[in-house]
Amino acid sequence: MAEQKLLVKREGDFHYPIYLKNDFQDLAGAIREEGLENRKICIVTDSHVAPLYHEAVKSALQEISSEIFSFVFEAGEKNKNLNTVQELYKTLIENEMDRKGLLVALGGGVVGDLTGFGASTYLRGIDFIQVPTTLLAQVDSSVGGKTGVDFLQYKNMVGAFHQPRLVYMNMSTLQSLPNREFTCGMGEILKTGLICDEEFFRFVCKNQPEISKLDLSMLSRMIRRCCEIKAGVVERDPKEQGERALLNLGHTVGHAVEKMKNFQLLHGQCVGVGLIAAAYLSMQRGLLTEEEYEEIRKGCHSYNLPLSVDSLNAGDVLAATKKDKKMEAGHIKFILMDGIGKSFIDKTVTDEELLQAIREILI
Repeated sequence: MAEQKLLVKREGDFHYPIYLKNDFQDLAGAIREEGLENRKICIVTDSHVAPLYHEAVKSALQEISSEIFSFVFEAGEKNKNLNTVQELYKTLIENEMDRKGLLVALGGGVVGDLTGFGASTYLRGIDFIQVPTTLLAQVDSSVGGKTGVDFLQYKNMVGAFHQPRLVYMNMSTLQSLPNREFTCGMGEILKTGLICDEEFFRFVCKNQPEISKLDLSMLSRMIRRCCEIKAGVVERDPKEQGERALLNLGHTVGHAVEKMKNFQLLHGQCVGVGLIAAAYLSMQRGLLTEEEYEEIRKGCHSYNLPLSVDSLNAGDVLAATKKDKKMEAGHIKFILMDGIGKSFIDKTVTDEELLQAIREILI
């Protein structure tokens, strides 16, 4: 694969590269290029990723730092909380990490979100980089500077905007990804196409066999397009004052289901269910045809995303949507689709409409 590099930039605010590579060989060079060498480094990772990639990343980092230590926490969404952040702070203090220090988030979305939040708050803010190892993190959470932790089971309720200094994606890490984690990432990828790129959505659906076989060339093309779309949105609206809210397509119902299922389903799986609910609501309003609705369902199903969930009460799911952080003056900012690849923000969705959509995805 030829070298691929994208830039995320907002004049006077932030400017950082996204690297798409097939190994960790150029990680030190990428850090050096951003002027981040000769700093104390803390690798933050979890118990799933550490045995796979910690030593390779540490070895690569030794080219540009003589002081490297690590913080490894128990994997899982249940540990993405303030208690784990506290343990991270303690590790940083014990290792005398100063304002010139650098955190390296090595792992999936949980690791990236927690590391970014730790970096944004330790000593009022230090630098960090993202080294995402899951499909979901590569196409979504590693780009854009959203950081945070869950609080009392409310997802990402505590957080900050803190942009990474660079994002380094090693495509080959996807080959160690469990099928369920790959499916999780596809939920966000299909969402990206549905938001603003009809051609990309259909490309992903059409090439499902090659993509599911983890063809690196196909994966690189798909991930690059997702990053291009997200980078453009982040540059125009870094703190979600307007357009960036479109990236929450499928997330209002998805987050509610994720919480009500006590995080037994992965985030991308819940987003997939949320996409079906949003598509159904859009169809009920006459914005999507029945054929388009079925096309979206078929696309999700082809990547083994759930089309429905069981053992939930529609009223309980509706109540959970009211506690979503995307509420604004008592109204949900719901993302609807006016055809495939054309989404918009709507604040007029009624409880009855939302209940109908929720019932559509419940068994």
